[in-house]
Amino acid sequence: MSVVEQYARAHLVTDAVIPEDETVPVVLRYDPEVDPRAVRVDLPGTHEWSFSRSLLEQGLRAPAGSGEVRVWPCGRVQAVVEFHSATGVSVVQFESKTLLRFLRRTYMAAAPVGR
Repeated sequence: MSVVEQYARAHLVTDAVIPEDETVPVVLRYDPEVDPRAVRVDLPGTHEWSFSRSLLEQGLRAPAGSGEVRVWPCGRVQAVVEFHSATGVSVVQFESKTLLRFLRRTYMAAAPVGR
């Protein structure tokens, strides 16, 4: 089993002043040795968020989640991940294919050797 790390570009919508058409670098991580059920998202200027891999997968098809992390499809080609903390809300818009590619890589990394 190996660590999956994928760099992505996403639109970040926060209380901060960021032009709408500007994208930010985001790091998607999966480490089956730490927790085979969780993925991590590292946003610029905030901490790293860890949440259920199944939440990410479900949210690509229909709105999912409650509490700190919510995921939902946004049109045909985008998905939104919303993070809630004591300091506010961060809304990150991804291309769905980026998240799907990441999920496929996590399942390949977690697959037993010999498959």
